[in-house]
Amino acid sequence: MRQCSVEQNKEKCNCTYEPCSRKGICCECVRYHWRSGELPACFFPADVERTYDRSVERFIETRQERGR
Repeated sequence: MRQCSVEQNKEKCNCTYEPCSRKGICCECVRYHWRSGELPACFFPADVERTYDRSVERFIETRQERGR
């Protein structure tokens, strides 16, 4: 089984929610957000991430507006 590189993941994590206990543990982060019908911060550009609107709808809207 593949090992999680928590420290490397933390370096690339753009989540601005500071008390987050899942930073760097991507599998837990994705699972947590998906249960709420959301996507994690890393799916969004920084300005959108800061709004904390992590909905699938916002993701689609952002992609349509900005592309990749």
